[in-house]
Amino acid sequence: MDVPTTDPVTRLRSYILDGGFGSGGKLPPERQLSEELGLSRATIRKALDVLERDGLIWRHVGKGTFVSEDTALKPTNAAVELGRQLTPFRMIRARLAIEPAIAREAAINASGETLTRMQRAIDRAKAATTWNEYEIQDDNFHRAVAEAADNLLLLSLFDHLNEVRRAVAWGSVSRDTAHPSPDHTSFAEHDQIAEAIANRDPAAAHDAMRKHIGSVARRLFGEV
Repeated sequence: MDVPTTDPVTRLRSYILDGGFGSGGKLPPERQLSEELGLSRATIRKALDVLERDGLIWRHVGKGTFVSEDTALKPTNAAVELGRQLTPFRMIRARLAIEPAIAREAAINASGETLTRMQRAIDRAKAATTWNEYEIQDDNFHRAVAEAADNLLLLSLFDHLNEVRRAVAWGSVSRDTAHPSPDHTSFAEHDQIAEAIANRDPAAAHDAMRKHIGSVARRLFGEV
């Protein structure tokens, strides 16, 4: 069963963007997309249909699905325009205001399914062999937390925040390694967030998410 989602098409676009699928890049099969995004194959198929109609992907029977123009998969014009008006400092302040509160709600309302989705994203992030793979699973983890809050308004707010975050950070993050190291700080921080949510501890979930976002901000942008 699909978890509530405001827009599976946005989720699929984000997956392609975070995965670094450039022009001509081949997408995974529907079964894998379904598993990684936590959506039914029927929903994945409908989202692919929309992206194909919009000219963002094309399909070749017997060969697979391919990206048409990677530029079309960047953040939307509205997100880019808002991103231009935000400094990394203000973006982080927005995240600090919203995501810890979402984590608090997740600790109250999380289902077994969303807890499983969080852990799956954590495990796959730790096994990632490239930064692109890691970023996909990092995004999946944070969205699983938003889904666990069980509030469509908060989920929609998170999706919009996340799109603007990409616009602010677009092209500004450089990596010194090919993939995350085993001691990458986000691994332990994600574990702490998931543990607090699983233990139904709203205060701990709020604090763990706030600590994590602050750590990410310092690592990517310095003191903000």
